Amino acid sequence: MGHPKEHKLPVIDINPENLKPGTTSWLTTSEEIRRAFEEYGCFIAVYEKVTREFHDTILNTTEELFDLPLDTKMKNESNKPLYGYVGQIPFIPLYESLGIDQPNTKEGVETFTKLMWPNGNPKFSETMEAYSKKMVELEQMVLRMVFDIYGVDQKYMDSYLKSVTYLCRVMKYRQPEDNESNYGFVAHTDKDFVSILHQNQINGLEMQAKDDGQWFIVDQLSSPSSFIVTAGDAFMAWSNGRVHSPFHRVMMNGKTTRYTIAQFSFLDGKVETPEELVDDDHPLLYTPFDHLGYLSYYNMPENRRLENVVALKAYCELQTT
Repeated sequence: MGHPKEHKLPVIDINPENLKPGTTSWLTTSEEIRRAFEEYGCFIAVYEKVTREFHDTILNTTEELFDLPLDTKMKNESNKPLYGYVGQIPFIPLYESLGIDQPNTKEGVETFTKLMWPNGNPKFSETMEAYSKKMVELEQMVLRMVFDIYGVDQKYMDSYLKSVTYLCRVMKYRQPEDNESNYGFVAHTDKDFVSILHQNQINGLEMQAKDDGQWFIVDQLSSPSSFIVTAGDAFMAWSNGRVHSPFHRVMMNGKTTRYTIAQFSFLDGKVETPEELVDDDHPLLYTPFDHLGYLSYYNMPENRRLENVVALKAYCELQTT
C-alpha cells in the first residue's frame, strides 16, 4: 500500500506591477490560477500590498472588536442570512463572528462602526475600509485572469462588476477548554463567488482534497502578505463545473486564539454560465439562479446538510418550475 499523497496548496504571487494583460507573466499566472481552482478550489495568494505594519493594524483592530460586550456584538443583525452576528452555538462553542455588509464603502463601514461604537471609532472605520478595498482589488484581478484564460467575453466581467457586493466576516476561534471538542467550525463549502481569508499566525484551517478526499492543514499563511483565495458554489456554477468549490473546516489544536478576516463576494442578481463554457463536451449543469436566493435556500435547516452540487441543482430546479 502506497503512502497517502501529501497535499500543499499552490502559492501564487499576485503583483499588479508585474502582471499586465497580454504579457507572458499575465498568461502564465492566469494558467496557474486556473489550474489551482480546478484542482483544489483555492490557492495561497502572495499580495504584498498588505504590509507587515498593516497586517498588525488590521488584526489589532479585530481583537478590539471582539473585546466589546456580547450584547453589543449581538446588535449586528441583518435580514440577509449569515450576514450578522454568529456565535454562542453549542456544537461550535469556540466560534464567534460578526459581518460587515458593503465593507468596501464608507457608508457600509460607518453603519457597522456606529452600531458597535455609538460615539464612533475612526481608526476602526478607516482600517476596515482600507483593508476591504485591497481585498476587492485582489479578488477582481484574480477573476479577470480567470475570465481571460477561459476565453470569456468581457461583457461577463463587466456584468460581474456591476452586480457584485461584498460581506466581510471578522472571526474569532478561542482555544478549547479541557472538556471541549477542538472543532472550530464544521466542514462546509462557501456559498459565495470568491472568498479571501487572512489570519494571524495561528493555524487551524483544513481543506479537503478533491482527488482523494484527504483532509490537510493549510500551514502556508504565516506571512503577513499571504491570503487564501477560495472558490465558492456560485463560482463553481458559473464555470459550468470546471472550478471546484472545496469543503473546509477549522480545527483548533493549539492554546492560542485564532483571528481571521474573510471577505466574500455575492452577486446582487443571477449567476449565469457564459456561453463560451457550454459545448457538446460540457453541457450546461446549472440554469441561471438568483445568488442571494440560493443563500437563503441553503440556510434552511432541512438543506444545510446537502452537498453543494445537490443543493445547487435542487435550487436551480425550483427556479425553473
